[in-house]
Amino acid sequence: MIVGLTGGIGSGKSTVAKMFEELGVPVYITDLAARSLIESSKKIKNSLIDLLGKEAIIDNKPNRPFIAQQVFHNKELLEKLNAIVHPEVHADFKNWYHEQKTPFVIKESAILFESGGDEHCDVIITVTAPKEIKIQRVLERDHTTKEAIEARMKNQWSDAQKTAQSDYVITNKDLENTRLQVHEILQILSKK
Repeated sequence: MIVGLTGGIGSGKSTVAKMFEELGVPVYITDLAARSLIESSKKIKNSLIDLLGKEAIIDNKPNRPFIAQQVFHNKELLEKLNAIVHPEVHADFKNWYHEQKTPFVIKESAILFESGGDEHCDVIITVTAPKEIKIQRVLERDHTTKEAIEARMKNQWSDAQKTAQSDYVITNKDLENTRLQVHEILQILSKK
Protein backbone atom coordinates (compact mmCIF):
# COMPACT_ATOMS: atom_id res chain seq x y z
CA MET A 1 0.00 0.00 0.00
CA ILE A 2 1.24 3.50 -0.86
CA VAL A 3 0.31 6.21 1.61
CA GLY A 4 0.67 9.73 0.27
CA LEU A 5 1.68 12.33 2.84
CA THR A 6 1.28 15.97 1.91
CA GLY A 7 0.78 19.44 3.34
CA GLY A 8 1.56 23.00 2.43
CA ILE A 9 4.83 24.75 3.13
CA GLY A 10 5.41 25.02 6.88
CA SER A 11 2.67 22.53 7.79
CA GLY A 12 5.18 20.16 9.36
CA LYS A 13 4.82 17.25 6.95
CA SER A 14 8.56 16.49 7.26
CA THR A 15 8.14 16.25 11.03
CA VAL A 16 5.20 13.89 10.57
CA ALA A 17 7.22 11.84 8.04
CA LYS A 18 10.02 11.47 10.61
CA MET A 19 7.49 10.30 13.20
CA PHE A 20 6.26 7.56 10.87
CA GLU A 21 9.86 6.63 10.05
CA GLU A 22 10.70 6.34 13.76
CA LEU A 23 7.80 3.88 14.02
CA GLY A 24 9.33 1.66 11.31
CA VAL A 25 7.48 2.86 8.20
CA PRO A 26 9.72 3.41 5.15
CA VAL A 27 9.40 7.01 3.95
CA TYR A 28 10.28 8.35 0.51
CA ILE A 29 10.85 12.11 0.53
CA THR A 30 10.14 13.33 -3.00
CA ASP A 31 11.85 16.69 -2.47
CA LEU A 32 15.12 15.03 -1.44
CA ALA A 33 14.85 12.58 -4.34
CA ALA A 34 14.24 15.45 -6.76
CA ARG A 35 17.29 17.32 -5.43
CA SER A 36 19.44 14.22 -5.77
CA LEU A 37 18.21 13.51 -9.30
CA ILE A 38 18.77 17.13 -10.36
CA GLU A 39 22.34 16.85 -9.02
CA SER A 40 23.08 13.54 -10.76
CA SER A 41 21.02 13.41 -13.96
CA LYS A 42 22.66 14.83 -17.08
CA LYS A 43 19.27 14.63 -18.81
CA ILE A 44 17.62 16.86 -16.18
CA LYS A 45 20.53 19.32 -16.18
CA ASN A 46 20.35 19.68 -19.96
CA SER A 47 16.58 20.18 -19.77
CA LEU A 48 17.06 22.87 -17.09
CA ILE A 49 19.52 24.70 -19.34
CA ASP A 50 17.07 24.45 -22.25
CA LEU A 51 14.27 25.82 -20.05
CA LEU A 52 16.07 28.53 -18.03
CA GLY A 53 19.39 29.17 -19.75
CA LYS A 54 23.02 28.40 -18.87
CA GLU A 55 22.71 30.19 -15.52
CA ALA A 56 20.58 27.28 -14.27
CA ILE A 57 23.68 25.08 -13.94
CA ILE A 58 26.97 26.38 -12.50
CA ASP A 59 30.02 24.12 -12.05
CA ASN A 60 27.85 21.16 -13.11
CA LYS A 61 25.48 21.82 -10.19
CA PRO A 62 22.00 23.33 -10.19
CA ASN A 63 21.96 27.04 -9.33
CA ARG A 64 19.11 26.67 -6.83
CA PRO A 65 18.64 30.37 -5.95
CA PHE A 66 18.48 31.27 -9.64
CA ILE A 67 16.06 28.43 -10.45
CA ALA A 68 13.80 29.32 -7.51
CA GLN A 69 13.80 32.99 -8.48
CA GLN A 70 12.75 32.09 -12.04
CA VAL A 71 9.96 29.61 -11.27
CA PHE A 72 8.27 30.69 -8.05
CA HIS A 73 6.86 33.85 -9.61
CA ASN A 74 6.09 32.25 -12.98
CA LYS A 75 3.50 29.48 -12.88
CA GLU A 76 4.13 28.45 -16.50
CA LEU A 77 7.88 27.97 -15.88
CA LEU A 78 7.14 26.11 -12.64
CA GLU A 79 4.86 23.72 -14.53
CA LYS A 80 7.56 23.16 -17.16
CA LEU A 81 10.16 22.51 -14.45
CA ASN A 82 7.82 20.03 -12.77
CA ALA A 83 7.24 18.30 -16.13
CA ILE A 84 11.01 17.76 -16.35
CA VAL A 85 11.56 16.53 -12.78
CA HIS A 86 8.36 14.68 -11.81
CA PRO A 87 8.58 11.78 -14.29
CA GLU A 88 12.14 11.09 -13.11
CA VAL A 89 11.08 11.19 -9.44
CA HIS A 90 8.13 8.88 -10.18
CA ALA A 91 10.43 6.33 -11.83
CA ASP A 92 12.86 6.56 -8.89
CA PHE A 93 10.00 6.06 -6.41
CA LYS A 94 8.79 2.95 -8.25
CA ASN A 95 12.26 1.40 -8.00
CA TRP A 96 12.49 2.29 -4.28
CA TYR A 97 8.95 1.02 -3.60
CA HIS A 98 9.66 -2.41 -5.09
CA GLU A 99 12.65 -2.80 -2.74
CA GLN A 100 10.54 -2.31 0.41
CA LYS A 101 9.31 -5.28 2.46
CA THR A 102 6.67 -3.62 4.67
CA PRO A 103 2.86 -3.65 4.40
CA PHE A 104 2.89 0.01 3.41
CA VAL A 105 5.22 2.89 2.65
CA ILE A 106 4.85 6.64 2.83
CA LYS A 107 5.48 8.92 -0.11
CA GLU A 108 5.96 12.45 1.24
CA SER A 109 5.34 15.24 -1.25
CA ALA A 110 4.49 18.91 -0.76
CA ILE A 111 2.78 18.95 -4.14
CA LEU A 112 1.23 15.47 -4.16
CA PHE A 113 -2.06 16.70 -5.65
CA GLU A 114 -0.56 19.40 -7.85
CA SER A 115 1.79 16.87 -9.48
CA GLY A 116 -0.86 14.17 -9.93
CA GLY A 117 1.03 11.94 -7.50
CA ASP A 118 -2.17 11.29 -5.54
CA GLU A 119 -3.36 9.05 -8.39
CA HIS A 120 -0.67 6.52 -7.44
CA CYS A 121 -1.58 6.45 -3.73
CA ASP A 122 -3.98 4.11 -1.94
CA VAL A 123 -4.44 6.43 1.05
CA ILE A 124 -3.70 10.13 1.52
CA ILE A 125 -2.80 12.00 4.70
CA THR A 126 -2.70 15.80 4.70
CA VAL A 127 -0.86 17.73 7.39
CA THR A 128 -2.30 21.16 8.20
CA ALA A 129 -1.50 24.05 10.52
CA PRO A 130 -2.81 27.60 10.88
CA LYS A 131 -1.33 29.98 8.29
CA GLU A 132 0.44 32.13 10.92
CA ILE A 133 2.16 29.08 12.38
CA LYS A 134 3.25 27.90 8.91
CA ILE A 135 4.71 31.30 8.05
CA GLN A 136 6.54 31.51 11.38
CA ARG A 137 8.03 28.03 10.94
CA VAL A 138 9.31 28.83 7.45
CA LEU A 139 10.68 32.22 8.52
CA GLU A 140 12.71 30.49 11.24
CA ARG A 141 13.77 27.58 9.01
CA ASP A 142 14.58 29.28 5.71
CA HIS A 143 15.50 32.83 6.82
CA THR A 144 13.38 34.22 4.02
CA THR A 145 10.65 36.87 3.80
CA LYS A 146 6.95 36.62 4.48
CA GLU A 147 6.32 37.74 0.88
CA ALA A 148 8.47 34.91 -0.52
CA ILE A 149 6.64 32.37 1.64
CA GLU A 150 3.24 33.64 0.54
CA ALA A 151 4.34 33.48 -3.11
CA ARG A 152 5.24 29.81 -2.63
CA MET A 153 1.92 29.19 -0.85
CA LYS A 154 0.05 30.56 -3.86
CA ASN A 155 1.66 27.87 -6.03
CA GLN A 156 0.31 25.11 -3.78
CA TRP A 157 -3.23 23.90 -3.25
CA SER A 158 -4.95 25.31 -0.17
CA ASP A 159 -5.43 23.17 2.94
CA ALA A 160 -9.17 23.06 2.18
CA GLN A 161 -8.54 21.65 -1.30
CA LYS A 162 -6.11 19.04 0.04
CA THR A 163 -8.18 17.93 3.03
CA ALA A 164 -11.29 17.54 0.84
CA GLN A 165 -9.46 14.81 -1.10
CA SER A 166 -7.64 13.19 1.83
CA ASP A 167 -8.44 10.09 3.85
CA TYR A 168 -6.84 11.48 7.03
CA VAL A 169 -5.92 14.95 8.27
CA ILE A 170 -3.27 15.67 10.89
CA THR A 171 -3.50 19.09 12.51
CA ASN A 172 0.06 19.95 13.50
CA LYS A 173 0.01 22.68 16.13
CA ASP A 174 2.03 20.97 18.88
CA LEU A 175 4.30 17.92 18.69
CA GLU A 176 2.66 15.88 21.45
CA ASN A 177 -0.79 16.05 19.85
CA THR A 178 0.68 15.45 16.38
CA ARG A 179 2.46 12.33 17.64
CA LEU A 180 -0.86 11.00 19.02
CA GLN A 181 -2.54 11.56 15.64
CA VAL A 182 0.32 9.72 13.87
CA HIS A 183 -0.04 6.75 16.25
CA GLU A 184 -3.82 6.62 15.69
CA ILE A 185 -3.45 6.63 11.90
CA LEU A 186 -0.64 4.05 12.04
CA GLN A 187 -2.89 1.69 14.03
CA ILE A 188 -5.70 2.10 11.49
CA LEU A 189 -3.38 1.57 8.51
CA SER A 190 -1.76 -1.47 10.12
CA LYS A 191 -5.18 -3.17 10.22
CA LYS A 192 -5.90 -2.56 6.51
